[in-house]
Amino acid sequence: MAKNLLIVESPAKAKTIEGYLGPDFLVKSSYGHIRDLVKGDDAIDIENAFSQKYEVPSEKKAVVEELKRLAKKAEIIWLATDEDREGEAISWHLAEVLKLPDDKIKRIVFHEITKPAILSAIQNPRQIDYDLVRAQQARRVLDRLVGFELSPVLWKKVKPSLSAGRVQSVAVRLIVEREREINAFTAEAQFRVTAVFRVDGKAVLKAELPRRFRQVEEAEEFLASCISAEFKVNSLEVRPAKRSPAAPFTTSTLQQEASRKLGFSVSRTMLVAQKLYESGKITYMRTDSVNLSDTALEGARQEISKAYGDKYHKLRQYKTKSASAQEAHEAIRPTYFGQHTVEGDAAAQRLYELIWKRAIASQMSEAQFEKTSVKIGISTREEELQAEGEVLKFDGFLKVYMESTDEEDENTSEVKGMLPPLNQGQSLELEQMQATERFSRSPARYTEASLVKKLEELGIGRPSTYAPTISTIQKRGYVIKEDRDGKPREYRILTLPTPDKTQSLAKFPEGKIKKETATEITGAEKNKLFPSDVGAVVNDFLMQHFNGIMDYNFTASVEKEFDEIAQGMKEWTRMLEDFYGPFHKNVEETIENAGKATGERELGLDPVSGKRVAVRIGRYGPFVQLGESSEEEKPRYASLRGSQSIETIGLEEALELFKLPKKIGSFEEKEMQVNIGRFGPYIQHDKKFYSIPKDMEPLDIAEEKAIEIILEKRKKDAEKTIKTFEENPDVKVLNGRWGPFIAFGKQNVKIPKGTDPASLSYEDCVKLSEEAKANPKSKPKRKKS
Repeated sequence: MAKNLLIVESPAKAKTIEGYLGPDFLVKSSYGHIRDLVKGDDAIDIENAFSQKYEVPSEKKAVVEELKRLAKKAEIIWLATDEDREGEAISWHLAEVLKLPDDKIKRIVFHEITKPAILSAIQNPRQIDYDLVRAQQARRVLDRLVGFELSPVLWKKVKPSLSAGRVQSVAVRLIVEREREINAFTAEAQFRVTAVFRVDGKAVLKAELPRRFRQVEEAEEFLASCISAEFKVNSLEVRPAKRSPAAPFTTSTLQQEASRKLGFSVSRTMLVAQKLYESGKITYMRTDSVNLSDTALEGARQEISKAYGDKYHKLRQYKTKSASAQEAHEAIRPTYFGQHTVEGDAAAQRLYELIWKRAIASQMSEAQFEKTSVKIGISTREEELQAEGEVLKFDGFLKVYMESTDEEDENTSEVKGMLPPLNQGQSLELEQMQATERFSRSPARYTEASLVKKLEELGIGRPSTYAPTISTIQKRGYVIKEDRDGKPREYRILTLPTPDKTQSLAKFPEGKIKKETATEITGAEKNKLFPSDVGAVVNDFLMQHFNGIMDYNFTASVEKEFDEIAQGMKEWTRMLEDFYGPFHKNVEETIENAGKATGERELGLDPVSGKRVAVRIGRYGPFVQLGESSEEEKPRYASLRGSQSIETIGLEEALELFKLPKKIGSFEEKEMQVNIGRFGPYIQHDKKFYSIPKDMEPLDIAEEKAIEIILEKRKKDAEKTIKTFEENPDVKVLNGRWGPFIAFGKQNVKIPKGTDPASLSYEDCVKLSEEAKANPKSKPKRKKS
């Protein structure tokens, strides 16, 4: 047995580190947290200084027993969990559960898994930092109290099975408020004038008018006044310009840029980054620091000089703007700048390349441009047209990397580019002038990455919380990430063809300005976050009754208090006492006094029956009600479709829903009908249900199409089914995504390798099912990213 037992969080990290240490070290993994608060409401003893009751989950007991056995034999136990608060808490849990005496513990941290970093950490051990542990405890206890006390309130006042969280609820608030801004937004039209000129009969120059016209008549009058105008270059300004590179990645900026450039979700980015870190390719991926170590700066300098030349290098030391950046010491960067690429799957390769380029670019020279601004005079007007262009003189960091943005700037000139040679006073030949109708745009919906950016701006959450927060609000069904089709919108184009110079304005034929209407698609969304109706109703309820919890400043101030606890400046139990007393009283008063929250909205009266039509949230989601429960005739109900919302649906749309269920003929002497249920529109036939594709309108489906959908589903089911059994229709041998398996009721049973699925008897299936139940294979839970 080795003298030293070194414990890390993940097996991948253990494997990497084991290669750097000699035979005196045995490296083992705890597979993340080895214990957690018990599930019941006795997890936290509020009366006893918020003491916690922990348990080792069943799937971790074997891991704990092995670590206990190895720890007893080792002379020194090195706790090498991550360097943030959660990592510190895991080390403390290990020390507690394994009953490690203080004189046997050495705590080490490192922000990159390289041999020099590991050996340096071994040379500089410390004890467990209990201030960091208390900060993590305070967060865990506070979040458990909020979730545990708010959730039952939501069950009683909104609908069963709901839950709330301190940071998650504020994130939902951001999305709900943005959606309402968009719904309330009214687009305003303006006409943008652009012109195309010929320079010396060949080169093309594009320009535009800086002002916009609100009325079509104004735009038309401007174009008409240019019919016989002469155009010349009034002024020409050439000036140098520089562009500097962005700082190396933090957790937040990596998540944003991986979303823009690679299309990764926030959780996928963190999962891939964690693998790169654990295999020693990049530094620690949970950080809000933009600092680079002296070693990194020198490594970047050498690589830039070698790959591109000395003139491309410029030393830069970035400083973190956030005063709360306490948990990390360095930005995310490659461990070795000389390694331009890595082996692995495509996701790992692409993310590593992004990290490498961003870090290298941060130490490169500015890009140098020559910017030209041209003002073009119109002989018949006081206004001037403008053209801008730029020429890249030295690419600098742009040789490697260019940062993306979330939204294109609607004010960006459409005519910017490289300009032809021009002289002041030079005459220009007008080729075409247009006034195009353009509409103002509503605020943009959040993507996962732009939501992270907003949370960071508000001081809500920390690098370790962004990904789990965004995953949680989607899993709870409060927020939906999806694509949505846009709607067609007409816009007007006024075109002034090249004028005939021999004609005066007075003689210019009426109607010479060409007027046409074009169509564009507006409002299309890709991977955007939308609030669900339940999410909006829960948000409104919490805003009404728990305004303090939902306040952005409160949530940010709590994060600052955690930071103060981590620095030993604040007592963690006092912070919890100050919060819990008023909060608990608020919970009790809300349960006692608050009414039921349904988000109900009256839409109007049915023109046929005269009955009231309303929309609200029910036990199974949003629905429309026609009529009152008090009337002799029972009210009718209809579920909303996936794209509809209780906040925006109108009376006509709602009445359309009552046209379902609709009979659409018969098949095999049994009736077919179309309806909408909890999971979308479907066809019902012979007590079976067949989903209708998303791109089909349920009310438009005819008998022939319904039969086609049924037959197609039967064909797919037949291809999926390998074998069924008369003894028990709930037992089937099926083809699945990962190969054949046995569906034994709700239990999925693996088929042993080398076994022909078609040869299995019912008795074989029963035996395999019983064996699987007797020997469950539980996978160890990994620490969440």
